Parts: sequence; C-alpha cells; structure tokens
Amino acid sequence: MIKVDWDQVLVVGILQVELMINGSQSLKDKRRVVSSLKSHLHREHQVSVAEVDSLDSHRTAVLGISMVSNEVSHCQAVLDRLVNKLRISRDYVLSDHRVQILAGQ
Repeated sequence: MIKVDWDQVLVVGILQVELMINGSQSLKDKRRVVSSLKSHLHREHQVSVAEVDSLDSHRTAVLGISMVSNEVSHCQAVLDRLVNKLRISRDYVLSDHRVQILAGQ
C-alpha cells in the first residue's frame, strides 16, 4: 500500500474575473460570448468555468475559474496565463480579477 501525504498533494487555484461585454444589447448576446469563452477556456486550459454573478446584467459577466494541481507554481502560472489572455480580447474588457491559491497544510 502506498502512503500518500495529502498535505503536499492538493493545490486548488481559483480565479474570479469581471468582464464588461462589448456591444452586448441583450442577455442572449452576453450568453453567446460567455458560452464561447467558457468552452474555449475549458478546452484549451483544462479548467472549470462557471458564471457566478451578474446573471441578469447583459453587459457584465462574473466568472469563477478553478483548477486542481499538485504544485502551487503550476496553478499560479496557468491562472496568470488566463488573466493575460482575458486582457487582450476584443469581445469583452477584463475590468477586475482576483486570484487565490489554496494548498494543503
């Protein structure tokens, strides 16, 4: 039987972003942008993505993005890449973000 040191294995990275959706005139416009972004982030970066706030606003989207790893540096690097990618889109403006890394202790 292999003994696992659980305190050293689990690292959870959490990124919360607020996006202002350019040109959105309706919730349908917003959902199209958000749905596409969620699929792209999941497919390209193997992260989980959910819309977590401002659900009734057609111009603002708040997304929660999470990932699990065994290294803090890997989590931080992936979340940093995501923030940089979100900064350069034409479909929305990254207006705020917050990163949190939880490591087993």
